[in-house]
Amino acid sequence: MKLVKDILYKVGVISIHGTTNSQVNAVEFDSRQVKKNSLFVAQKGLIFDGHLFIDKAIEQGAIVIVCETLPEKLNGDVTYIQVENSDSALAIIASNFYDNPSSKLKLVGVTGTNGKTTIASLLYTLFQKAGFSAGLLSTVKILVDKTQYEATHTTPNSLLINKYLNEMVEAGCDYCFMEVSSHGIHQKRTEGLVFAGGIFTNLTHDHLDYHKTFKEYRDVKKSFFDMLPKTAFALVNIDDKNGEVMLQNTKAKKYTYALKTMADYKAKIIENQFSGLFLNINGNEVWVKLTGSFNAYNLCAVYGTADLLGLNTTDALTAISELESVSGRFQHFTSKEGITAIIDYAHTPDALKNVLETINDIRTGNEQVITVVGCGGDRDKAKRPVMGRIASQLSSQVIFTSDNPRSEDPQVILNEIESGVEAQNYKKTITVLDREQAIKTATKLSKKGDIILIAGKGHETYQEIKGVRTHFDDFEIITELLKA
Repeated sequence: MKLVKDILYKVGVISIHGTTNSQVNAVEFDSRQVKKNSLFVAQKGLIFDGHLFIDKAIEQGAIVIVCETLPEKLNGDVTYIQVENSDSALAIIASNFYDNPSSKLKLVGVTGTNGKTTIASLLYTLFQKAGFSAGLLSTVKILVDKTQYEATHTTPNSLLINKYLNEMVEAGCDYCFMEVSSHGIHQKRTEGLVFAGGIFTNLTHDHLDYHKTFKEYRDVKKSFFDMLPKTAFALVNIDDKNGEVMLQNTKAKKYTYALKTMADYKAKIIENQFSGLFLNINGNEVWVKLTGSFNAYNLCAVYGTADLLGLNTTDALTAISELESVSGRFQHFTSKEGITAIIDYAHTPDALKNVLETINDIRTGNEQVITVVGCGGDRDKAKRPVMGRIASQLSSQVIFTSDNPRSEDPQVILNEIESGVEAQNYKKTITVLDREQAIKTATKLSKKGDIILIAGKGHETYQEIKGVRTHFDDFEIITELLKA
């Protein structure tokens, strides 16, 4: 139970109607979850307005209502708190309700278009290997020390964030590594959290269905660094032109990492093979099990973060040499017949380009690169023709197929992808609507030495069509097909 006046600390309150000396035993933003003696926060969402469910929340047992607009009739048995922004209020209330757990461990946020999951996951594993207890909030999974929970969003809602952070504190975790999405920042889910550091990976075309312009997308990412305290560090990829932008107004201590330019943490690729990378990081040579220049960037960020958090250089490099690729991130194997299959989450033009360029850098030139790729429905449509152009330019053969069409017509999505294919590359491409059949087609087209890239879904174990999710695992399917 928490006193209402205590959990309102730092909330932008406009007016209070009723007592704040009452106690609540839960905070909810979904009226269906409200129970007796709850505090309900009414948010103006993209689809539903929580203000329409205030009466239902009271019927369910809410005794405190936090809202931006007060109802016309107030219930005398209920306390109403009018706030400037319900999203912000929920985040701060959640933090206060769980006794501000982010201040009791070292929380590091990772933001950018690509690389968030890999960097956060590798940092979690590295610190566990180094003997520390750590937590992870990622797209792939949530880990409280070694206890795993299912992840549904890149950045969970603010109630869940603080719930898991509190569990991490109670489990004795020293660190937490967290993906910070642009949606999460824009919707105030990270407000009220105390970060020990922030990492910027890169910024490329994505989420313009939500943010509308690239500038808005960039500025939302930048706002994460703007809010970092002076006690924190800001580590940015300075090879990306937006790295400098992220540092412009931050109060945090500024650090950079790079492969191409001068930086505080500099990595150089000595060898790049499917079996791994041989790197020089700040004068230290290390062999790692990850592949590609994009992973060289990720590992450089991991090394820099470990150093900034005080980890011994030898311990950090030893742990880095033992790290495995993250599920669905350039996850690969070679069949008995000598066909290499690669599963990757690449669902943006830049990510797809990075993966295909890595494959082309490593291959000898005699093998075919057969790419299976699609684009998600109800998402940024402008990237679809770009994905089609990149896939057809950098592959020997391309099979365009469904990803998660969601509510859209999958054939329309495929038509938009195909529109980006240049005339000279038409003969390289075919369309197979059914994703499993597309993967099966790729295996039939392949021969010894060939490389099959299945891009877009990565770690996902489902396919969503017309609002229905069914089990679908790219890695599982290609493994069974190549065994057969």
